[in-house]
Order: sequence, then C-alpha cells, then structure tokens
Amino acid sequence: MNNSGLDELLGLNGVIIAQEGGYWVKFEAHKVRTSNHVPHGISYSLTLHDNYNQRILGFDNAHEPKGQKRKKYTARRTEYDHKHQDIKCKGVVYEFESPEQLLIDFWKAVDEILKKEGVI
Repeated sequence: MNNSGLDELLGLNGVIIAQEGGYWVKFEAHKVRTSNHVPHGISYSLTLHDNYNQRILGFDNAHEPKGQKRKKYTARRTEYDHKHQDIKCKGVVYEFESPEQLLIDFWKAVDEILKKEGVI
C-alpha cells in the first residue's frame, strides 16, 4: 500500500470541509488491525451531508452492506467496504483498491451529486 495515500487519508481524520450551498464533507479514518472484514487495516467513513445535515453519500466499512441480494449458493462476502449512494441506500459493495483511489472515488461522487443538485 502506498504510504503517501495512506498518510493523506489518515491526515484527514476529523476534518470537516464546507462545500457550496451549505453542503459539507466529513472524514474519519484510523489504522486498525487487519481482519477478514478489514483486510487493508483502515477503518474509514467519508460522508457528504446536505444543508439539513442529512448524510446523502457515504463510503465506509463500519458494517456489512445490508440488503444485498445473494444467490442461494454463492459465498458470503466478508469485507465490509461499501458506499451509501443516497439517504435511503443501505449500502452497495465498494471495491477498495487503495487509500488514494478511495479519495478519488469519494470526491468524484461528491462532485456528481453537487452538480446534480445544481450546487456547482
């Protein structure tokens, strides 16, 4: 794992960044012991909130994605990486590649939502 991307992600822990239109993003990231659920050793939550303080986007690995449809005989997913794409989304699988890619994917999703909402 590239240390510069990891250092950047961990350095954002606790940071809140205001966006246009009253939207804001919040970062939480810590190193943790590797496990089947967190094989990369990073616990994270990157979220976008609207001007009503509702989370409207989230990338995290705090729990297993809920509501995933599985075929009867497929293996159960053990990694917890997922994203919430709107207020009601219970989470869809996110393929964690690296801390750098996580930040790129998060900011891309933030920009898409803010453009869709007419904020930027």
